Amino acid sequence: MSTGQRVRTRRADPVAPPLAALAGLIADETRAACLLALLDGRAWTAGELARHAGVAASTLSEHLGKLVAGGLLTAERQGRHRYVRLADARVAQLVEDLAAQAAPRAARRPRTLRESSAGSTMARGRTCYDHLAGRLGIALADALTARGLLRQDLGFALTDAGLNWFGTLGIGLDRTGRRPLVRACLDWTERRPHLAGAAGAALCRYAFDTGWCVRIGSERAVGVTPAGERALSDLLGIETAALR
Repeated sequence: MSTGQRVRTRRADPVAPPLAALAGLIADETRAACLLALLDGRAWTAGELARHAGVAASTLSEHLGKLVAGGLLTAERQGRHRYVRLADARVAQLVEDLAAQAAPRAARRPRTLRESSAGSTMARGRTCYDHLAGRLGIALADALTARGLLRQDLGFALTDAGLNWFGTLGIGLDRTGRRPLVRACLDWTERRPHLAGAAGAALCRYAFDTGWCVRIGSERAVGVTPAGERALSDLLGIETAALR
């Protein structure tokens, strides 16, 4: 065999097979719908996810089995019900980042008034796994930045004043784990980054614990209460109009 006829074999990148397997897990509309629903950070029953995805319970069970086996979901059983949730914050980040890339392609006119209202509510404020997103999340990030509490020039970072601000409010920040203290998360409706990471999660918990924010319905949508509007105005100067 001449040199020109020789076939050169290359060693396959060891990451290629698991990457292809991961992409295959997400590349199904039903499984993608489940992953997006679970971005609310809560545990859902298999029956709830089946109704949300519009498929039979038996069909959904097969999909959940694949997602659990692939490490994207964790499952636990309580009594008669099986609950699933996203495996961790890294999975949530992956799903949100992919959603941000897919959102422009999915943009279309809402077909019904209900669909239009739901889309508007989600864009106004929602949870992105364990932190706040939508216009609410962007307003928080902008206000923290304007007051010198958060830097966005070289990626997201809390300033010393920002660390003190969290401490003054009594918001504990976990700085011991592998999760970054702050992280920029691209918002799929606003196309700008909101605050994620341990600080974003802590601020979100505080907003719910203090009654600044409440969940709306069974989706990820979040509303700001009158008490929350006053608090965010006093603490960060966020105008009420930006929260409605």
